[in-house]
Amino acid sequence: MPPAQTFYAYPEHAGQRLDRFLVAQLPDLSRARLQELIASGAIVVNGLPAKSSLKLRGGEVIELSGASAREPLRATAEDIPLDIVYEDDDLAVINKPAGMMVHAGSGATESARNRGTLVNALLHHMAALSGVGGELRPGIVHRLDKETSGLILVAKNDRAHQRLAEQFSRRQVHKRYIALVQGWMKQDRGTISTSISRDRVRRTRMTTRRTGGREAITEYRVSERLDTPFGKFSLLEVKIGTGRTHQIRVHLSSLGHPVVGDALYGAPREITMRSPGGKTPSAPPLRLGRNFLHAAAIDFVHPRSGAALSFSRPLPPELTAFLQTLRSPATAERSHGPAPAE
Repeated sequence: MPPAQTFYAYPEHAGQRLDRFLVAQLPDLSRARLQELIASGAIVVNGLPAKSSLKLRGGEVIELSGASAREPLRATAEDIPLDIVYEDDDLAVINKPAGMMVHAGSGATESARNRGTLVNALLHHMAALSGVGGELRPGIVHRLDKETSGLILVAKNDRAHQRLAEQFSRRQVHKRYIALVQGWMKQDRGTISTSISRDRVRRTRMTTRRTGGREAITEYRVSERLDTPFGKFSLLEVKIGTGRTHQIRVHLSSLGHPVVGDALYGAPREITMRSPGGKTPSAPPLRLGRNFLHAAAIDFVHPRSGAALSFSRPLPPELTAFLQTLRSPATAERSHGPAPAE
């Protein structure tokens, strides 16, 4: 059993919340995990239970029970199939399926949160990965949301990682996404440039409604307008000039057109067939078990040779089938898995 840990709050810590103080002292544990420990009584202040919101005055003795401390998370290799689009000594391009996290979160435990990740699969399939991102994120230069499928770039050594990261920071990497959104877009093409920041109330969400967020640029073009028995939809080609968390999803939602299947940003969990005159619909509601967002193409320069590289992958079968269902519900498959959790 690991020993108990003791921390001391000094005058310079006066005014800090207890949970924020501990985040700085225990960087391997997430704030959510620390709040959980505080609530359970595993962390005491001057020998007494406390709340996460406790404001320190300086001089407190804070103790963490050794039995409650979790070992820092380490990514482990797992034999998970990968769709490797391209690979050489410096990099790989992977076609990630929806439902796979890129890497586990800091402070997570050896549980389902650290199973089935792209990093775990990479550790099994590849002899070497860059270490720039740390032990939790070997090889990871950029990310895709869990329920977004498509192409992701992986670095196999530190030199390649640094040069690819420079291309991303200079906006020299070009990515193209395909998205299906609710409703018809008012314009055939446009640019969304509202800044993005963390939602103060729902911390799993991002928002465009706060000032002082990070710059974000999303360009879209309508490739098809669908008027289906289940309503109107727009099939979009999307390009991003920046790579913010949930950028495409929150930007499109801010226009009133959330990505189909994205309940976190306002899309319905079920799509019901339109039925004139109040009649019972002739087909059951549609449920898409993921977001209709696919990273279809990526263009960049090879970090060693300087050669221009371009890769693309079509929509995965479940999204193609979903489109077919929208257009022809009587002949296509009508169920596509459970709605995604928020």
